[in-house]
Amino acid sequence: MGKESSIKPDYKILAYLTANEERKVSGAPLFMTLKTEEELKETTVDIAKALKADVVKLKNSDYMIVRV
Repeated sequence: MGKESSIKPDYKILAYLTANEERKVSGAPLFMTLKTEEELKETTVDIAKALKADVVKLKNSDYMIVRV
């Protein structure tokens, strides 16, 4: 943990969306739990467009909306 630990990331997480009702995320970004996978996908795209941001789908099928 040398020099790289002091480098600030060049992205910002704006939102975290999931269909898993048991998952809890705390912190600054918006966190949403949606009922179905289809609702999750549609809402993610809508929010990303509104915020002019990018979407990252995680291996656990959750989504993060980030701005680079």
